[in-house]
Amino acid sequence: MTRTTSQPTLHPLEEYIQRLQTGDALLPDYPENVVEVVGILKSYGVVLDAYSRNLIYIADHQFLVFFPFFKYFNGEFTLSKLLQHWWHDRINYEYAEYCMKAMLWHGGGGLDAYLDSPEFQQLANQAIQARFKNNPLILGLNKLFPDFLTEQIRQLAYYSGLGQFWRVMSDMFIELSDRYDNGEITSIPQVVEHILNGLVADANKPITYSVKIKDRVYDIIPKSAGLTFLMDTAVPYVEAIFFRGTPFQGVVSYNAQVHQIPTEQKEFNYGALYADPLPIGGSGIPPTQLMQDMRHYLPDYLHEIYRKSCRGEDDLRVQICQSFQKSMYCVTTAAIRGLAPYPLDTTDPQQRQANHDYLQGWMDRFLTSRLLEVNQPTSRSCQLFPERKTASAG
Repeated sequence: MTRTTSQPTLHPLEEYIQRLQTGDALLPDYPENVVEVVGILKSYGVVLDAYSRNLIYIADHQFLVFFPFFKYFNGEFTLSKLLQHWWHDRINYEYAEYCMKAMLWHGGGGLDAYLDSPEFQQLANQAIQARFKNNPLILGLNKLFPDFLTEQIRQLAYYSGLGQFWRVMSDMFIELSDRYDNGEITSIPQVVEHILNGLVADANKPITYSVKIKDRVYDIIPKSAGLTFLMDTAVPYVEAIFFRGTPFQGVVSYNAQVHQIPTEQKEFNYGALYADPLPIGGSGIPPTQLMQDMRHYLPDYLHEIYRKSCRGEDDLRVQICQSFQKSMYCVTTAAIRGLAPYPLDTTDPQQRQANHDYLQGWMDRFLTSRLLEVNQPTSRSCQLFPERKTASAG
C-alpha cells in the first residue's frame, strides 16, 4: 500500500494573500486604475472637507439643541443658502450623519468603550447641568429619563470624532492628488503607501471633544481619556462603513419574519466593499448622496473619461461609485498593512505564518465582497459583440 499525503487546502482568495505579501494591493496596478483612484479621491477629499467642518460645527455649536433646523448652514444662514438647501443644490450633509450613526450603532474601539465609562457619565452630567441650569423643566425630565440627554451627548461625541477623522483623511487625499499632479504618484502601490504613511503619521493624534457653555469650557472627551486617531476612529470607521454598514430602506425588508436582514450585527455586509454600484441613484440608497456630492468636484481628466464612456454622463453616479469602490480597496489595503502583526515582506517563517493567518481572516470577510469584480479590467466600450471578419472577395 502506498501512503498519500493530503495537500493543505488553499484559501479561495489565496492569490490576494500572496499579492499582499509581495507588496501589491488588493486592486491591480493598471494605469487606468491609478487615474480613477487618484481622481476620485481628489473629489472625495473636497467633499470630506465639507463633511468634517459641518460635523464639528454641529458638535460644537448645536450642543443639546433639540431642534437644530439650521445645522447644515455652519452658522452662516442666508435666504440664498436656504433656497439652495430646498432646491438640493448643496452638499448632502445627511450622508455624513448616516456614517456617524452607523459608527455609533456598530461601536467598537476605544471611543465606544469610553462613552460607556463612569468618567464620561460624570462629564456629560456636568455639561447637562450647565446647559440647562435655568431650565427646571428639562432638568426634571432628565431625572425621569436619565439616559436621554446622555445618549444625545454620546451621539455628539461621534459627530466630533468622525469629523476629526475625516479632517485627517481629507488632507491626505488632497495631498495625494497634488503629488499625482507633480508626477510623484504613478502606481497603485504608491497610492497605498501614501495612505499608509498618512495613517501612521497621525496614528497617535489625540481625539478630544469639549464644548463652551456660557463662559466656561466643559470637557466631554478629555485628552486624558487617551483616545487616538487610528485605533479609536479609523479602525472602527473601516469596520462600520467599509464592511458592515446598514441595510438600505426600500431595498430589503425590515420585517423580522422575512429574514432579509442578518440577526447578528457582526454578519452585516452592507458596507462600501460590498455595495453593488448599479442601484446608486435609486431611492433610499444613502451612498447616492455621496456620489452626487463628488460629481461636482471631479478633476477634469477623470470627468472626461466618464464623458467618453458608453453611456456618457447618463450613468455618471454609477461610474463614480465604481471608481470610489476601487479607491476604498486601496484604503483597505493600507489598513491591512498597517494593522498586520509583522511587516508583510518579512522573511522569518514564523512571522510569515502569523501574517498569513492574519490575512486569511481578512480574506474570509472578502468572500462575498466585490473584490473579484473590481479586479476585472474596466470596459467603457459600448461594443457588445466583436466585429466579424468577412472573407475578401477573390
